[in-house]
Amino acid sequence: RLYTQAADQGNAFAQHDLGRCYMTGNGVDHDEKKGAWLFRKAAKQGSSNGQVYLGNCFLEGRGVVQDQEEAVKLYTQASDRGFANAQVALGNCYQVGIGCTKNEEGAVKLYR
Repeated sequence: RLYTQAADQGNAFAQHDLGRCYMTGNGVDHDEKKGAWLFRKAAKQGSSNGQVYLGNCFLEGRGVVQDQEEAVKLYTQASDRGFANAQVALGNCYQVGIGCTKNEEGAVKLYR
């Protein structure tokens, strides 16, 4: 209930955390669309966690229509701010060419 209140008030941390709850059904009904919607709200506020989790949704087509290029865009936004989880996710995409042109050198730079 407190997550919901904070998320409704625009708290990006709560939006991200509540989104994770909806994605897994932890304490709420399992609803991937609602989870992705909450990640999007957090991402729009510049939440790196929100961007990575929304990117994961787009990568896998969970709660949204699959769009691997959109996933790469979201990972890039968070990676550009030095967010390690985003750098790994983006590196994985570069390494095998998911949602982008394969770029093994770029992947290695991100992994470092």
